[in-house]
Amino acid sequence: MTGVNTAVVNTAVRARRSLPSRIAARVSGGAMRVVLILVGLFWLMPTVGLLISSLRDRSDIAATGWWKVFSHPAQLTFDSYSKLLNNDTVTHSLLTTALITVPATLLVVIIGALAGYAFAWLEFPGRDWWFMVVVGLLVVPVQVALVPVAKLFNALGIFETTPGVVLFHTAFGLPFAIFLLRNFFAEIPRELLEAARLDGAGEVRLFTRVVMPLGGPAIASLGIFQFLWVWNDMLIALIFADSGNPPITVALQQQVRQFGSNIDILAPGAFLSMIVPLAVFFAFQRQFVSGVMAGAVK
Repeated sequence: MTGVNTAVVNTAVRARRSLPSRIAARVSGGAMRVVLILVGLFWLMPTVGLLISSLRDRSDIAATGWWKVFSHPAQLTFDSYSKLLNNDTVTHSLLTTALITVPATLLVVIIGALAGYAFAWLEFPGRDWWFMVVVGLLVVPVQVALVPVAKLFNALGIFETTPGVVLFHTAFGLPFAIFLLRNFFAEIPRELLEAARLDGAGEVRLFTRVVMPLGGPAIASLGIFQFLWVWNDMLIALIFADSGNPPITVALQQQVRQFGSNIDILAPGAFLSMIVPLAVFFAFQRQFVSGVMAGAVK
């Protein structure tokens, strides 16, 4: 009788489950891994296609699709990358992009961490109101500030210069950085900070020895987001960067406009512009995942 009652209860529980829940319960771990692998390969297909296209000759690209290389591997060649290295516009644009992206990322991380710590643990007049201003700046679109900032930079003599682009990216990256790090730092146990203060640690030492190590995952996540945003940006670079020495996104756009059939330069240039942020992401993916999971738990 007890077995019959248990079977009835189990049947009722299964009946109350939704269809997605029943499907998810029956899917084994191995099948789910296969599905995830297939999805990952599907999303990587454009990158693989771009890589293979960058290793093919112009005539082969015009004649057949990139997948033909699997049946004709002799099409693979590094001539396109040799032409790319001899193209001063593209090579200089990669250096310009690095000179913009690295300082803009470091400034946002450093200033954002200092401001986040101040908003989280320092008492000063109007702290909550100032933080509300920072939160309000998150909703200001970049397009609204293009014209007034361009006039301001022109008056200051930094329009169409690399420092001007760095300053713009830093200013618009700080609200999100402060918001993210302030919320993360605020979750640090107060007892830990008070214990460090009892040991004689000042605010500077407390920030560098306690807060920064604990906030490593969030700082790494912020650095990755900022790096990817600045490296892949085209709108700000198109308006504020030096037209004679543009970043890689603008340089590739100029190649399309001037040499529409110059695919042997565009393909390797686009792949190089893509591979750098990918390398940064994979290098710090462990810290990125830790930061995301820590934020989800908190």
